[in-house]
Amino acid sequence: MDSKSSHLLLILLFIFSFINPSLQGYYTPDKKNMNVIDSCWRQTSNWAKNRKALADCAVGYGKDAIGGKFGTIYTVTDPSDNPSNPKYGTLRYGVIQDKPLWIVFGKDMVIVLKNELMVNSFKTIDGRGAKVEIAYGPCITVQGVSHVIIHGISIHDCKPGKSGLVRDTVSHVGKRKGSDGDAIAVFGSSHVWIDHCYLARCTDGLIDVIHASTSVTISNNYFSQHDKVMLLGHNDGFTDDKIMRVTIVFNRFGAGLIERMPRVRFGYAHVANNRYDEWKMYAIGGSANPTIFSEGNYFVASQNSYAKQVTKREVNNGWKNWKWRSSRDVFLNGAYFVPSGWGSCSPIYTKAQSFPVAPGSMVPALTANAGPLRCFIGKPC
Repeated sequence: MDSKSSHLLLILLFIFSFINPSLQGYYTPDKKNMNVIDSCWRQTSNWAKNRKALADCAVGYGKDAIGGKFGTIYTVTDPSDNPSNPKYGTLRYGVIQDKPLWIVFGKDMVIVLKNELMVNSFKTIDGRGAKVEIAYGPCITVQGVSHVIIHGISIHDCKPGKSGLVRDTVSHVGKRKGSDGDAIAVFGSSHVWIDHCYLARCTDGLIDVIHASTSVTISNNYFSQHDKVMLLGHNDGFTDDKIMRVTIVFNRFGAGLIERMPRVRFGYAHVANNRYDEWKMYAIGGSANPTIFSEGNYFVASQNSYAKQVTKREVNNGWKNWKWRSSRDVFLNGAYFVPSGWGSCSPIYTKAQSFPVAPGSMVPALTANAGPLRCFIGKPC
C-alpha cells in the first residue's frame, strides 16, 4: 500500500469512528478535539473551585498518582528559598510536609532554588492560574516517594546543586552531595505524573526516571532547546530498572532538541501521540534490552539534517531480539523507524489505565496546547 492509500485509509477509519465508536484501537475525539487527559477537566469553568478533579484525569502507567488529592490546599505566596529551614508560604515548605497537600500559587513568580527541591509523597504542585517558573538554580528531585503530580509550571535553565543541607521532610534534614542539574529527577519512586510543563535548557537532562522508578506518566509537556531530553533507566548494569513502566503521551518535542526522546534501559516505554518537530541525532533510543512501543506519533525529520532515523540502539550486536515496534506513526521529511523483535509489545494496562490512541495524523491537534496553560478563574482553560 502506498502512502496516499494509507493516508486515505486513516481518514476513512477516522470518519467511521464517529459512526461506530466501538471500533477498537481508534480514537473518538470530543467536540473540541482535545486529547483524553485535557477533555477530562479543561472544559469546565469552575476548575479553580475543584482543582483536585485533575487527579482523576491521568492515563497510562501513572494513572493512579493521586498527589495531594486527599489533602488541604496550600498556597505559595513567597518565592524565596531556604533549603534547610524553609518558611511557611514558600514552595519548599509545602513539598516537605508529611501530610498530603495540593499546592497552588497565589501570584506569578520565578523561584530560584538555592538547592534541589526534595518533594515528599502525596503532593501536587499545581501552577494553574499563575505563571510559575522554577529556573536558574537547582530544580526538582522526586526520590524514594510516591504519588506526586507536577502540573502547569515552567522548569528551565536548571543548574547543578551544591553539597549542603537539604530538608526533605518536616523531621529530617540531611547533607546532599549535589544534584546533576536535571529539571525533574525521579529516583526510586512510583506513581508520578508530570503534565503540561515547559522544560528547556538544563545542565543535565530534562526528565530522568531512574533507580527502579515505575508507574509514571509524562504528558502534555513542551520540550525545547536541549541535548539529552529524557532518560529512562540508570545505567546498563542496573537491572532493577526492569520493573520500570512509563507512558509518554501527548507531548511536543519542539525545536532545538538533539536526542533521548526518550532513551530507555531495561524497562518498558509506551510512547504514544507525541509530536516530534526535529531531532539532531535520534528521537527514540536505548540499550540493555528495553521494550518500546511507538504508537500514533508524528515524526518530522529536519529538512537539513542527515538524522532521518527515529531510532538508535546503543549496542554492537544482539539488538534484533529487542521488541521495538511502530504502529500508526506518521513519518515526514524522510523520517523512518527501525523495528526489531517478535511478538506483541502492546502495553498491558488495567482498564483504568488504558486510553484510546489516535492515528498519528491527529497528533498536531492533540498536542497543540502542550506546555503550561494560561488559565483564568471562572473560564475554561
